[in-house]
Amino acid sequence: MRSVLFYLVYDKAGSVGEFIPHHLRAVRDHFEHIFVVSNSPLDAEGRRVLEEVADTVWERENVGFDVLAYRDAMREFGWDRLADYDELTLMNYTFYGPVGSYAPMLERMAATECDFWGVTDHGPAVSSLAVSGTLRRHLQTHWIAVRRRMHQSPEWRAYWEGMPPIESYEDSIGHHEGRFTHHFESKGFVSAVAFPEADYPVAHPIFDMVTELLDDGLPIVKRRLFFHDPLYHDERAIRAGRVIERMRRAGYPMRLVWADQARTAQPRALHANLAMLDIHPDVDLGGADVTGLRVGVLAHVFYVELLDELLDRADTIPGGYRLIATTTDEAKRSSILARLAERGRTGDDVRVLESNRGRDISAFLLGCRDVLLGDEFDVVVKLHSKRSPQDGYTKGTSFKEHLLTNLLGAPGYTANVLRGFAEDDTLGMVFPPMIHSGYPTMGNGWFSNRAPAQRLATRLGIDVPFDDLSPLAPYGSMFIARPEALRPLLDADFDWDDFPTEGGYSDGSLTHVIERLFGYSAISRGFQVRTVMGTRQAAQSHAMLEYKLDSVVAGIPGLPEEQVARVQANSGIDVVAAMKLSLLGRSPRIAKALVPAYAAMRGGYRSVRRILRRR
Repeated sequence: MRSVLFYLVYDKAGSVGEFIPHHLRAVRDHFEHIFVVSNSPLDAEGRRVLEEVADTVWERENVGFDVLAYRDAMREFGWDRLADYDELTLMNYTFYGPVGSYAPMLERMAATECDFWGVTDHGPAVSSLAVSGTLRRHLQTHWIAVRRRMHQSPEWRAYWEGMPPIESYEDSIGHHEGRFTHHFESKGFVSAVAFPEADYPVAHPIFDMVTELLDDGLPIVKRRLFFHDPLYHDERAIRAGRVIERMRRAGYPMRLVWADQARTAQPRALHANLAMLDIHPDVDLGGADVTGLRVGVLAHVFYVELLDELLDRADTIPGGYRLIATTTDEAKRSSILARLAERGRTGDDVRVLESNRGRDISAFLLGCRDVLLGDEFDVVVKLHSKRSPQDGYTKGTSFKEHLLTNLLGAPGYTANVLRGFAEDDTLGMVFPPMIHSGYPTMGNGWFSNRAPAQRLATRLGIDVPFDDLSPLAPYGSMFIARPEALRPLLDADFDWDDFPTEGGYSDGSLTHVIERLFGYSAISRGFQVRTVMGTRQAAQSHAMLEYKLDSVVAGIPGLPEEQVARVQANSGIDVVAAMKLSLLGRSPRIAKALVPAYAAMRGGYRSVRRILRRR
């Protein structure tokens, strides 16, 4: 069978994610001609990568979404040339694959009698995107193949040449995806589906039951599954983390996923969707040998009396470590060296810093920059003698224990944490979850640091979508990381004078900004970032979170997605974003719930109700 593929890509920066050529190489033998159409200008590297795997690479203006891109690509290719091919495939970049192999699906569908087929379909659904209020069952347009009888029919060309302007996502669904299948079936053409929704008890199985589809042989995973609103997943009990397990088992190179999601997903949404919190017991669970990891402990010791506490934690590291300690004067250095000698340690390095401006952050990035840029360590553990006297003894001590216990809790626990680095070279950083007991961080983690963090991230080339509410960050500035994950911050050319003096440690200062960018730095380098927690700490945290959440949502009707929208509307947080969510057809009930709050903020019911009626 002679086949031609029209494959759509889009990236506002013009780059091409590695998952794209990986996929195209996997289907190369199936298609005689691969025509890539880009709805954005490509940079030189992106074009080079595509030209290695495609026969034609064509750029066009980003007009009409994928719908008009396909039409214009067929025009550019030549309507008459399509007659040379038995099958024409329209495909886009919205999925990862192959998970396993494409061969079984392609062989099965080649033997299926039909005029057009898709990998998956969506069942009938109530949606504001449809003029009638209901979307018919339809093949999903991430992959649709069309046989000769249909693509050489007058109806085929008439469909595309008669396509109205596509100016929004709603238009693309209403005029194409939601219409295509019924339109051609009504003309007498027969459709087929590789993994039909009729075989599953949900209307949208590639999203809502993707693990079951993968177990049945589905060779693709939608990229949106990972960066979609976690509240959607929560309401439908979608466990996207299980997808990652299946992709790994099938041999999919996960580095391609992390590199792509770094530029696509808000880190906290990805963290929630994939359940990237690892809860470890104090007992070594076994697995890869971690004693071969070269571990450096980089500790800023301002309070010398807390040195033993840090060393006791560091001593849980299997295979040992080398300590690089920083401090503020020669007297403290002498005390640290004496205590290290008393403990029988040799080979450590104790440094007196040029300045204590920036405290542990500058001590790490400036005082230990040579270590972090060198090749001595596979991973580094960042610690500091945390006291937090401004918070009071109880809260300060609790915060410190939260950090140290969840990083270096016990020999078995620490082995489990470090094993993540030994077994997975895509793991770039781990740190304890956000502190919430005793502190108002949850829901407010940016405080006044967001704007300066965005400016710094832009300067450093940290191209990661910022979290809406609280960044995925090591609050308290203790973590374990690969040095390479820190490279953007090491290349920043900071100076001691960039950091605040002792009286200037307020939110918005460089220290607090960098604290919120550590995780983003690792993500921008294509690494995954995870949080870690001990079993006892997790039990205590979950019990208190459950109580607090129960108190917050008490008396608020609806499922979590709607409850959160109501709470945010009531507090004035991003009502507009919640309205946009509803207008995409996902939650019309939320739109109705938010109309009063939106109207109060934006000047009246009339405009809001007009918007809802149009949808």
